[in-house]
Amino acid sequence: MAGERSLGRGFGWLWAAYGVSTFGTRLAFDAFPIIAVVVLHAGATEVALLAASGLAVGAAVAVPLGAWVELRRKRPVMVAADLIRCAALLSVPAAFALDGLGLGQLLVVSVVVAAADITFTAASGAYLKSLVAPEDLLVANGRFEATTWTATALGPPLGGVAIGVFGPMATVLADAASYLLSALGIRAIGGKERQQTAPRQTRPDAPSGLKVSDLPAGWRHILTHPTLRPLFLNTILVNALIMAPAPVLAVLMLGQLGFAPWQYGLAFAVPCLGGLLGSRLSRRLVARYGRRRVLLTAGTLRACWSVGLAFVGPGTSGLLLVMVIEFGLITCAGVFNPVLATTRLDQTPSDRITRTLSAWQVTGRTTTAAMTALWGLLAALTGPRAAIALAGVLLLATPLLLPRHERAPEHSTTG
Repeated sequence: MAGERSLGRGFGWLWAAYGVSTFGTRLAFDAFPIIAVVVLHAGATEVALLAASGLAVGAAVAVPLGAWVELRRKRPVMVAADLIRCAALLSVPAAFALDGLGLGQLLVVSVVVAAADITFTAASGAYLKSLVAPEDLLVANGRFEATTWTATALGPPLGGVAIGVFGPMATVLADAASYLLSALGIRAIGGKERQQTAPRQTRPDAPSGLKVSDLPAGWRHILTHPTLRPLFLNTILVNALIMAPAPVLAVLMLGQLGFAPWQYGLAFAVPCLGGLLGSRLSRRLVARYGRRRVLLTAGTLRACWSVGLAFVGPGTSGLLLVMVIEFGLITCAGVFNPVLATTRLDQTPSDRITRTLSAWQVTGRTTTAAMTALWGLLAALTGPRAAIALAGVLLLATPLLLPRHERAPEHSTTG
């Protein structure tokens, strides 16, 4: 099939590196909360603080890194980010073996890994645009999306088995090893990489390179762009409204409704096959209906499912309801996400890709962290079902933010 054509040796290594690191991350899904509870006997408040703080502080640290990376060659930055994540994660089992592990170390490692995640993703987006032809970006992003959902379906269940057999550090070690393998894969790409030139200065005597005043350039580009601005606002809100009630749903299913942990895991692992299906359909749908229509349709449909989670009941019927809802949601997201990623790269000049992707991720992660904390408080006041229902109802309004028009791709390399 045309969608299976080779995108070159370089992309093959990049895809392999992405696949192994993504699988390692999904294998270690919720590893730190599990370690905090099982090893350090932390309470719910401490676990929530660990999750939210690591996400938010890591995102804040990544803001200046995005501007710094903009003028650097991207592949060495990606290798460095992989090695930093590997070393940070290895410090956890090392401290555990020496009986010196504490919540403070888990928090520091969470921050380092979160900042390196954002930096790596932003650099890899810029590198991808230079690695493959513009007409192949959707194919490449579709393959990344399919890999993500395959790893999400397989990783957490296998990680649970690994923890049960080998102990709570097993998946952390596997995740660290996956980053080392990813670094080796990126190194194997070889060839010369063009270094990004500095943005045009407003004064002829201005020093070369990026300044502190250039840090908001990513947000400025997003918020002044007629296509990216509505996509940005829509995506940030949708992701936050999907993720914020997730802990509340876990409390409802595992607590009030009495589902076993394996049933809870199964309810969210099986529907990930929908993401694989959606990612394989995205390019065909764009070829037939056009990118704008696919973004509008898939973006609208993915907002229509979550409200049904408020009606989940006990037993097999409740489990099947969750699976059907999640399958529908994830299938729509699998179609939408690669088209979004391709549009974002197409609509961003090369000298602003890293800062734009960093700004997008930083905003998304901090918004999700804040709304997760807010929904926990809301659930305490109104009950889990009311909090889940409110998120679902608010999601129904998010398609109003989707763009109705799209500009031609931007390939400028000037600021």
